[in-house]
Amino acid sequence: MNLQETKEQLIADLIRLAFAEDIGDGDHTTLCCIPPTEMGKSHLLIKEDGVLAGVDMAERIFHTFDPELKMTVFIHDGAEVKKGDIAFEVEGKVQSLLQTERLMLNVMQRMSGIATTTRKYVKALEGTKTRVLDTRKTTPGLRMIEKEAVRIGGGVNHRIGLFDMILLKDNHVDFAGGIEAAITRCHQYLKEKGKDLKIEIEVRNFDELQQVLNVGGVDRIMLDNFTPADTKKAVEMIGGRYETESSGGITFATLRDYAECGVDFISVGALTHSVKGLDMSFKAMH
Repeated sequence: MNLQETKEQLIADLIRLAFAEDIGDGDHTTLCCIPPTEMGKSHLLIKEDGVLAGVDMAERIFHTFDPELKMTVFIHDGAEVKKGDIAFEVEGKVQSLLQTERLMLNVMQRMSGIATTTRKYVKALEGTKTRVLDTRKTTPGLRMIEKEAVRIGGGVNHRIGLFDMILLKDNHVDFAGGIEAAITRCHQYLKEKGKDLKIEIEVRNFDELQQVLNVGGVDRIMLDNFTPADTKKAVEMIGGRYETESSGGITFATLRDYAECGVDFISVGALTHSVKGLDMSFKAMH
């Protein structure tokens, strides 16, 4: 499977698992008091300012459960929303509306929270060449939608998982016996397997950076836990020969300082690992 097919399959699996987790052998509350023929309409009410994300996912959730649900979208993914906005309406069997409500809200609140946070970081970088990257610090099982939310917010996906890019981190380098050994083995492996993957390597200090510059054979260098002053010096040493990425302990307050050093990317785990969901509700329309 290619990357897009992998994403599609994982999202389909996520929706199926989430319904199994939530509904089990039946939503007995809904089944006991709502006739199966009852028809109705609900709308998504935004209760907090932010960036909307997950509309396309909501449509997949509704249509996976009940293909006859009709969704009318007023506000699309990536739009900035205000408290009181109505993002979409859904019409169909009331039983279906009630059984899909919580999964849809969980996904949309999480994705919109991530997109809102990402947009804040993207705006802080305006006027620099630096782009904000996500990480693999995601909720297990939810990575595809969390990374999609980063993209909707204006950020860049670093790599989806361990399969679509080589990232030689400190532990890889230490276990492999050093930088030169790690890079050499990496190229041998890619050649043997017939794979064309980008190679990034993490460096912890100027000695390691110089070793990488001596060996070459990478696409991007990650400057891990460098200060802004050291980052500026490292960017000058690299001189545009490789892409550069700052990582490790960078907060919203220090983000701009790193960008002004001239790095191409800054990776921020906080985009996905500790985000608050955006408040919204799915209300019956009478």
